[in-house]
Amino acid sequence: MARKEAKESGYWLRLLKDANPNSDFAESLIEESVELRKILSSILKRV
Repeated sequence: MARKEAKESGYWLRLLKDANPNSDFAESLIEESVELRKILSSILKRV
């Protein structure tokens, strides 16, 4: 569930980035959401 939410957050952040191409803040949040998804995926693989 959390992994799905992180994926959806990344989607909305990419839309935000597309709407505001000069936003460095959106880019850093996108990177964070990708890292979070990787962490959550890693946890799920162990279970």
